[in-house]
Amino acid sequence: MVTMTEATNTPREPGLQKTPFSIGATVVAAIAALIGLVLLWTGYQAASAEEPAELMIIGTELDLVTATAGGMFVLFIALVAFVAAFYMEPGFDQ
Repeated sequence: MVTMTEATNTPREPGLQKTPFSIGATVVAAIAALIGLVLLWTGYQAASAEEPAELMIIGTELDLVTATAGGMFVLFIALVAFVAAFYMEPGFDQ
């Protein structure tokens, strides 16, 4: 009779803050989400002021379209990092 080992019959409960990888991916997701919100807010402020805005760190002029595109891209990266943090299986060392 073949029996399953404990490693194969107990599923891992996915969750945040359980492994170093999930902690790091959560931090990356939070930072990317903040950057995306800053880009979106800067583009909105530039649209209401009717002139391009300039971020001190980046130094480029942002209008509503470029800020929305950049914000959506960075928010997508945040979403991918958050999903990876939640569903990633532990590595070989676990």
